[in-house]
Amino acid sequence: MDATRIIAVRHGETAWNVDTRLQGHLDIELNDRGLWQAQRVADALADEPVAAVYSSDLARAWQTAQAIAQRHHLAVQPEPRLRERAFGHFEGRTFLDIERELPEQAERWRRRDPEFAPAGGGESLLQFRARVTAAVAHLAGRHPGELLVLVAHGGVMDLLYRAATGQELQAPRTWLLGNAHINRMLWTGQGLTLVGWADDSHLDDGALDEAAAA
Repeated sequence: MDATRIIAVRHGETAWNVDTRLQGHLDIELNDRGLWQAQRVADALADEPVAAVYSSDLARAWQTAQAIAQRHHLAVQPEPRLRERAFGHFEGRTFLDIERELPEQAERWRRRDPEFAPAGGGESLLQFRARVTAAVAHLAGRHPGELLVLVAHGGVMDLLYRAATGQELQAPRTWLLGNAHINRMLWTGQGLTLVGWADDSHLDDGALDEAAAA
């Protein structure tokens, strides 16, 4: 099978990113800077031979994906499995709120316990990884030899990087997950491999990197 090329993009900035407030499955739109970032990443990808654009159905990703797709005269295709991790009762709280109000859960979250699922309908990292990797394999398998753009969230980008580099779920993060950064991978039946990561050359002063608040 021919390899599928993938460009994965985290959505542009939201006001909740700035506030370090967890969004999870809550539907928060881009702020003005995020809309600008979406246009900039669309400009940067305008000459790429994009066959399809898939996106999380949450507004912050969808708005970013629409900007990219319009340059290629494509319709964005929704893929709910590309949503951010569900964070249950963490959603809507800042990092400091979580540490103060839910200290035992915060400790398990901070040390990346793979089986920990935040109360109130949250997903564990194991559940989250299974959802995202299944979605990417399904989408990439539909487009052998083509280039896909996947627009999603910081947590999704983190899982893709780990999958492409063989990092364990509990490994400390040493890579960037910036808003509107361009991340490149190849997919074959054997999985993902990394081509390039966190290209932000299209952004004038970088982007907010609050991955967990995605």
